[in-house]
Amino acid sequence: MTRWRFPILLPCALAATACAPPRLDNAELERQVRETEGAFARTMADRDYSEFTTFLADEAIFFSGDEPIRGKEAIAADWKPFFDSPAAPFSWTPERVQVLDSGTLALSSGPVFNPQGDCVATFTSIWRLEAAGQWRIIFDKGAPVCARP
Repeated sequence: MTRWRFPILLPCALAATACAPPRLDNAELERQVRETEGAFARTMADRDYSEFTTFLADEAIFFSGDEPIRGKEAIAADWKPFFDSPAAPFSWTPERVQVLDSGTLALSSGPVFNPQGDCVATFTSIWRLEAAGQWRIIFDKGAPVCARP
């Protein structure tokens, strides 16, 4: 019985390899992440809390204040007050995007602006490519802008 395993499994393995979707190049993946980060930022500008939550991975961690906020529900609850007023309290835009060669994780970073348009912080986000080609944020951290001497 053992001698038949290989001939039976080989065609299955070859078929699975032939059916795998081609890997996109890094430039295309970086474009996808930049667009995803931009759409994520638009949820704040558009005051669309419900859409904001769709970008969060279930196990995401956001660094805000003294302790990290763990999990989609906790992050959504923590960020809800930012969506309560008619005007956005801040905005952000991706300036740099890098994707691992594996095409599964990406980093985006850029400036955070106050309502007057002043740069007040820098954000760094880590995105993971999930099933069905959806990029979701898994880590996020902001840092104040340091004054230059």
